Amino acid sequence: MQLLTVRIEKPGTTNFILGQTHFIKTVEDVHEALVGAVPGIKFGLAFCEASGACLVRCSGTDAALLELAGKNALALGAGHTFIVFLGDGFFPVNVLNALKMVPEVCRIFCATANSTEVVIAQTDQGRGILGVVDGASPKGAEGEADVAWRKSLLRQIGYKL
Repeated sequence: MQLLTVRIEKPGTTNFILGQTHFIKTVEDVHEALVGAVPGIKFGLAFCEASGACLVRCSGTDAALLELAGKNALALGAGHTFIVFLGDGFFPVNVLNALKMVPEVCRIFCATANSTEVVIAQTDQGRGILGVVDGASPKGAEGEADVAWRKSLLRQIGYKL
């Protein structure tokens, strides 16, 4: 077995969701869950098929995000995984519960706009995701001023009253 990392390639502030699933109908079901969760959502979705033709299957509502998803899925090359890139102004927090409710979805590895590396195990059979490195390591613990900033930010962007 060989361990390697694959960096997710994306524009700086673009949010994405990386998960594991188990069935070819994931593409249609995840697509339907996303458009049902947020009207007018812009996204690109790619799914790595793990049997049969073993193709990267794609769907979405935005051509550039669709291309981005397909490119990253090919680079990951891990069977039964999916990646969704969200357009500007759309955020994982608005769609995660809908994705988790898709019967084929087994797990979500990450949902982030951070720089991300995916830790992959490669064997003679294929590739699998072991985990992710999402962003940077903490530089310390928050103090009172940091707590005030965090609470203010959440209210400023409308996530708390």
